[in-house]
Amino acid sequence: MNKKLLTVLLLSFISVAQADDFKTVTGKEYKNATVSRVEPDGIVLTNKAGISKVYFSELPKNVQERFGYDPQRAADYSVQQSAGFDQIRKEQAEASRREAEAIQRANRSLAEQQTRQNELRALQTRYEELGRQEDDLLLRVGEAKKPGPAYFGGKNNKTLRHSPNPQASQLPLLQSHLKDVRHEKELLRKRLEKAQR
Repeated sequence: MNKKLLTVLLLSFISVAQADDFKTVTGKEYKNATVSRVEPDGIVLTNKAGISKVYFSELPKNVQERFGYDPQRAADYSVQQSAGFDQIRKEQAEASRREAEAIQRANRSLAEQQTRQNELRALQTRYEELGRQEDDLLLRVGEAKKPGPAYFGGKNNKTLRHSPNPQASQLPLLQSHLKDVRHEKELLRKRLEKAQR
């Protein structure tokens, strides 16, 4: 058995060293080709056209014998190669699945982050708007509390008197609105603090 293996190896090395012409049983020719590797199921040829693997099942009987073709060993090798390729395909599929999941998680995280930023901007915009409303209401409350226009009256028109302020009737409504604005502003402030943590 060892002699047979040694013979095959010797023939393989001799063949590797010499360029030769090979013709398959279907008529395809490989001119001036060098055998770069002998595998249990075929030979790998190198020539001007490139590198090609030619399976023993495609080669004539004399070439099969020359390189020690054993159908059972070739079948076992093919099964082993196929299993290896299947394992590689499974690993690639698993890696692709994990990568897709990672991308999906990253996209989901990015979308959540974007949503939080949009909500934060909306809260800040509303808070600023309420601040402007509060300032405007304070100004209007101050105006409504002022006395009306001054005039001199009395017996000799020497006493300074004030007419009723026409805005004074709006004071309760303005103060109520100011209270509502301040309440909403305080709630928004708390939400902003929580969102910024």
